[in-house]
Amino acid sequence: MPEKSYPMTAEGKEKLQAELKNLKLVKRPEVIKRIKVARSFGDLSENSEYDAAKDEQSHVEDRIAQVEDMLKYAQVVDADSVDPNEVSVGKTITYTEVGTDDPETYTIVGSDESDPLNGKISNDSPIAQALLGKKKGETVSITTPGSQFDVVINEVKA
Repeated sequence: MPEKSYPMTAEGKEKLQAELKNLKLVKRPEVIKRIKVARSFGDLSENSEYDAAKDEQSHVEDRIAQVEDMLKYAQVVDADSVDPNEVSVGKTITYTEVGTDDPETYTIVGSDESDPLNGKISNDSPIAQALLGKKKGETVSITTPGSQFDVVINEVKA
């Protein structure tokens, strides 16, 4: 079975490490305190505060396990070590759809760092999958669930 990996930028790994620290040192103790307070209310069978706190504890513990797993198998991509004209994780790409004059710019990041509204797309997205490994000046066909279009890569920046 192949070992799983989570490609990410160094910035993305730092954010995950900070999130893990916050979950363990802030969120977990807060939830434990809420559970203790809710227990003091008596009968747990009809105690909605206790149920809510236990649900939150489950979510916090699940996220801790997920983040620890991601950090354990993190593959920090050094965009500077790749050909400067080649699209890779950690690079910012500007392309223009064939037949239009409106360039679009995205930074390709690991899936957990993705924030499309702020120009960061996951390396697992259809657009990134089509662009990865291509070079400045190439025309690339991109197929998304809703459409298919061709783009020309105008710029690749680390």
